[in-house]
Amino acid sequence: MMKELRPAVISFLLLSLLTGFAYPLLVTGFSQVLLPGKANGSLIAKEGKPIGSELIGQNFADPKYFWGRLSATGPMPYNASASSGSNLGPTNPALFDAVKGRVQALRDADSGNQQAVPVDLVTGSASGLDPHISPAAAEYQLARVARVRNINSELLHKLVAEYTESRQFGILGEPRVNVLKLNLALDDFR
Repeated sequence: MMKELRPAVISFLLLSLLTGFAYPLLVTGFSQVLLPGKANGSLIAKEGKPIGSELIGQNFADPKYFWGRLSATGPMPYNASASSGSNLGPTNPALFDAVKGRVQALRDADSGNQQAVPVDLVTGSASGLDPHISPAAAEYQLARVARVRNINSELLHKLVAEYTESRQFGILGEPRVNVLKLNLALDDFR
């Protein structure tokens, strides 16, 4: 019996050493050398202190800021440890009621805005952590932010355009705006 058990134990230990220690160490080393910012969470710092990641959304509720996609993580929004599928199916009446309430909340926050509400402002992302909104969602909020901050809307439109990221490699995904980066630039604006 030991004759059969010994090769199995040795194989287990070697594979554990290889896949549990050597490979992760190698990948971590390469990533730290080649892409240190991304390997460390794509952190965004202000005055030398990390204030967020460009990969995880943050909760902005103040009308002077652009608002991101909704987060259904609990017990608080944008809780990375609680990320999971959060969207209801398209035929679920609860989704219809939730979207209807969200549209009304956006209308109440900016009563003069008669534009169509972009879908990404009233639906949650699958992970609940999406840091981006569409350019249309930023455009929808532009008048409110300009009015509250007393900024010329044309200047604010140029700032949004500056922070609009194009498709990755020119073909993947859709144009998008990182809400944290835009709001930080907005705080530094003037």
